[in-house]
Amino acid sequence: MRRPVKPVVLLCSFVLCAYAGVRLLDGDWFPVALWFVGAALVHDLVLLPLYAGADRVLVRGAARRRWVPYVRVPAALSGLLLLVWFPLISGRVSERYAGVAGLSADGYAMRWLIVTAVLFGGSAVVFAVRRGRGRGPGDGV
Repeated sequence: MRRPVKPVVLLCSFVLCAYAGVRLLDGDWFPVALWFVGAALVHDLVLLPLYAGADRVLVRGAARRRWVPYVRVPAALSGLLLLVWFPLISGRVSERYAGVAGLSADGYAMRWLIVTAVLFGGSAVVFAVRRGRGRGPGDGV
């Protein structure tokens, strides 16, 4: 007997998202909607061309492209973390964050730099191990 687990979980996630959307847009909905539209436009018109261009330069500049994924993945993860936590990393909302959360916003920039260093260091170790074994990124991983 086959159970419809996936459709039930999907339906529950839609219900949860609808509830969160109603709660988010309750009251002063215009700034939230403006933020979503602005974020989509900034991503599509500014950030996407920037990181696509940086990736193109990286790939074209690589004589042997075996190391490109080992730079691309940690750079993408670090960029995503920077994008999500930028207000706290930049220190622009430290006082507001401390007032709302009751926690200090100090140290977010240093933690982001540490996470970035660990991501690139881990990627370098994986690259070195695979290169030492004579396997590339697509050679039977």
